Amino acid sequence: MSRTHSDSSPQCPAGIHHLVGERVRETPDALAVREALTGRELSYRNLWELAGATATRLAALGIGPGAVVALDLDRGADLVVAALAVIRTGAGYLPVDGSAPADRVAVILSDSRAQAVLVGDGSARRSRAIHLPRAMPVLTVVRETEGGASSPAEPTDTAVFAPAVDVDEESPLCVGYTSGSTGVPKGVVVPHRAVRDLVSDPAAVGAITAADRVAQLANPAFDAFTWEVWGALTAGAPLIVLPTVVEVDLARWSGLLAYESISSALLTTSLFHMVSREAPGSLGCLRQLLVGGEQLDLAAAERVLAAGAPQTLLNIYGPTETTVFATAFACTQASLTGRRRVPVGTAVRRAQLHVLDDRMQPVPDGETGELYIGGPSVTKGYLHQPERTAHAYRELDGHGLVYRTGDLVRRLADGELEVVGRADRQVKLRGFRIELEEIEQAAVATGHAEAAFVEKLGEGHTARLVGAFLRPDRRAVPDTGAAGAGPAGRLAAALASRLPTYMLPALWLPLEDLPLGSTGKADRTRIRALLAEFADSAAQTAPGAAAPAADLSADPAASARTGSSAAEGAAHTVAVVWAELLGLPGPEALRPTDDFLGLGGNSILATQAAFRIAERLGTPVDPTDILLTPSLTALAAQLDGSVAADR
Repeated sequence: MSRTHSDSSPQCPAGIHHLVGERVRETPDALAVREALTGRELSYRNLWELAGATATRLAALGIGPGAVVALDLDRGADLVVAALAVIRTGAGYLPVDGSAPADRVAVILSDSRAQAVLVGDGSARRSRAIHLPRAMPVLTVVRETEGGASSPAEPTDTAVFAPAVDVDEESPLCVGYTSGSTGVPKGVVVPHRAVRDLVSDPAAVGAITAADRVAQLANPAFDAFTWEVWGALTAGAPLIVLPTVVEVDLARWSGLLAYESISSALLTTSLFHMVSREAPGSLGCLRQLLVGGEQLDLAAAERVLAAGAPQTLLNIYGPTETTVFATAFACTQASLTGRRRVPVGTAVRRAQLHVLDDRMQPVPDGETGELYIGGPSVTKGYLHQPERTAHAYRELDGHGLVYRTGDLVRRLADGELEVVGRADRQVKLRGFRIELEEIEQAAVATGHAEAAFVEKLGEGHTARLVGAFLRPDRRAVPDTGAAGAGPAGRLAAALASRLPTYMLPALWLPLEDLPLGSTGKADRTRIRALLAEFADSAAQTAPGAAAPAADLSADPAASARTGSSAAEGAAHTVAVVWAELLGLPGPEALRPTDDFLGLGGNSILATQAAFRIAERLGTPVDPTDILLTPSLTALAAQLDGSVAADR
């Protein structure tokens, strides 16, 4: 069945930079960008001037409509200047993920055929190098114009306020790379038309107004960055660049929301879940909070609502291919009453939602089908990948182009959509077809898991299901992951009463914390690696026994002499460094399941720990890995792999 949201957006100039230019004319001295940690600020006039000067540099190299320019910049005012500069030339920008491995960045730059790259100047330049084609020009972002960054130009000054290059509505504004089901990244081409649909209707759900102060939290490689930046700048609102919870502790991060008077923000679901556990009342200062990226936990939403909620709390849904979000559900105590799961809601703006069967025919309400999305928010396809584009973007009779999401949904009796799984995560085990999301959702529904992740490991007669879970009380109750006792055993028992035997995971791995990727979503690749390691360890013990832990007191040299696992040496090094920095009696005071944050660590100490561990093991260590890896042994195994690769 198809549904269309009938709201229509006013007609606007095709280029998003023209909308920003209108705000510059109207309020040139209003605050446009502020960096919360450094205090650096740009007015709309400053921003336009610096972007214009940077655009001039790009144009001198022949950059114009149809070109792609990579942005290798960390979050901050320079990044916003760079993005505006690129689209003022008529080109599209490509944000480079600062945490992406060099090889992946090289693949993306090659695939995009980028014609130039913009980087920071001086200390603002990223420390890690990227491999660029020899002929690719590297430019820095202009930080001060000839007359100074705050030159007193009048709004009628045509040199400052003249229109930028005209583009049509289908011209690419940006290219966002996402992981592909085949493991090869693909670049989603986002046209000005789609972003205009996102930001130009002030009455739309999730719209930003000039009275807002908008948090910039998203990794620029994540599509939420589009809503933050262009939503703020086209409305004439200030964009406040906040640190992540990796850069500062949660208490300070929460304090900055209030100190900076943030009124609109978009959080990844994983970050929202963490805040809801540790500081649920800290979000009450917001006018509107959008949450999206994964299934929103009902209990997490209820905790925030009970603690003093934002005026509007929206659970949003939408792949990158549909420009940030295409549906929304307003979470209130009344709207959640009687529900077992949080829906993703109904269409927003002019999105068209179609729930179809495998013949692309509508299914009745209440039945499961695949979600296809149409309307002006649908992007242009994948850059230089016509076969992938043809597979994902389809013509639907009477409705034009639609995007095939791969998500299985059903429409509830009240008209709200509920996501029930992924079409491409169906597995076959012992002749049965199994949707892994169904097991994950059932695990959360037991109340014994805050989040759950299930994978099929192995093939043939060795294949089995293995799961990982966050338990609600994990800080208070030690858990070995044993199948027969403790939280893991209780979860398994509860599931046995809800699911058939063939859908029950053979093992459950308790996670101390949720591993997150660079976009803030749960890092399923890392979780799958942890599950594989856990399953291998469990296979070496008696059935039902806990997986063996690394001997933290082992001497690295002795381990090498006796042929013990090299991971024991890494575990010992990690334990020694953590004990030194966290004021513990010694490495023997740590347990294999301990995590750095749980022991009292923070981002500053993580940086010191990374330096000391790298010095002793002779391999690079990222502070983020120390903060986000769920346990000491998991970090040790990861480091051991790095050491082996360096040899």
